[in-house]
Amino acid sequence: MVNDATITDVQTCVVEGNFDWTFVRVYTDAGVTGTGEAILGERAADIAADAAPILEGEDPLDVSRLTETLYRRLSYTGGNAGAVTAAISGLEIALFDLAGRLLEVPAHRLLGGKFRDDVRVYCDTHAGAHLGRSEDDAAFTPESYAAAAEDVVADGFDAMKFDLDADQQFEGDPWNRHLAPRNVQNKAEIVEAVLDRVGDRADVAFDCHWEYGTDSAIRLASALEEYDVWFLEDPAPPENAAVPAEITSATETPICTGESLYRAQGFRDLVTRQAADVVQPDPPKCGGLRETRRIAELAELYEIPVSLHNVASPLGTVACAHVAAACPNFLALEYHARDVDWWGDLVGGNPIDDGSIHVPDEPGLGVDLDLDVVAEHRYAGETLFDEA
Repeated sequence: MVNDATITDVQTCVVEGNFDWTFVRVYTDAGVTGTGEAILGERAADIAADAAPILEGEDPLDVSRLTETLYRRLSYTGGNAGAVTAAISGLEIALFDLAGRLLEVPAHRLLGGKFRDDVRVYCDTHAGAHLGRSEDDAAFTPESYAAAAEDVVADGFDAMKFDLDADQQFEGDPWNRHLAPRNVQNKAEIVEAVLDRVGDRADVAFDCHWEYGTDSAIRLASALEEYDVWFLEDPAPPENAAVPAEITSATETPICTGESLYRAQGFRDLVTRQAADVVQPDPPKCGGLRETRRIAELAELYEIPVSLHNVASPLGTVACAHVAAACPNFLALEYHARDVDWWGDLVGGNPIDDGSIHVPDEPGLGVDLDLDVVAEHRYAGETLFDEA
């Protein structure tokens, strides 16, 4: 165990997957490093690199103090709030990995310990995936959704999610967030086909990506009440909590939202107004592991479960699993890389087995990046990490 290390450097490297995976590494004079990941933050790598002079010379075990320092100092870097928070998320995850390695304890111990040894994973999938992700209308028939659902169950998952807005079927103007009745009926037919096929073997959620206005979202959610939908995600934008609150109170279909919100402050009105049946923070984006734990604690006060949004690499996904294990009201963790056949290679093997992740008990996050795979898939011009 090392408890007198000092931070010496911060480095980043961005890998091109189905999303940009921004890896952040924090170095110490003890020769021990910690690695985290930031997601969905433009310029997150540049902003994280700006943290080097802020963190140099600091004690890496002071994770909370250092994270708060980063918020106070990096907020003035000129980046948008989302990019700054994503960058700090990656840095905070790296600090938890580093602290765990220095203290020789897993990250979940630093978050309060485990409620569960295995974290349930749901697979984000797409209609038409078995057709080569065709953009042809045939890829979005109810039958194509049902066939894709069957494939996911065959892969060992008992939970999944589909994009219900993938066909982009609007009546007329696509900008007015209005769903015509025939569009609602089409989406109900998709839901019916999927649940008829796998509903007795899997929980199935459907994502709308904030596409619809309040009235259209209510009509859609109401049309799905006769089906056993696990949850309907982001039928309308959540920033004004009055909108999801009205939708949630108007329907028996469970409503989930939150991936576009940041830090516990961003979830406060959503939770205190009980504006969603499930809240969905994204740890490598919304503020990191500690911040996700705070959001989950807030939701727990209102008996609201937490489902973790996640489009990260396997390193960020395992980081999510650590905080998922530490939250009593955790529901499920998203996996969004079914089509990336080298995804698991980044950490020497896919951490998902039969629809779940066994939470590592090794120090820190319990996984290490394979730098050869990082080098193979990094963006042109990205510099590989230095050795510890």
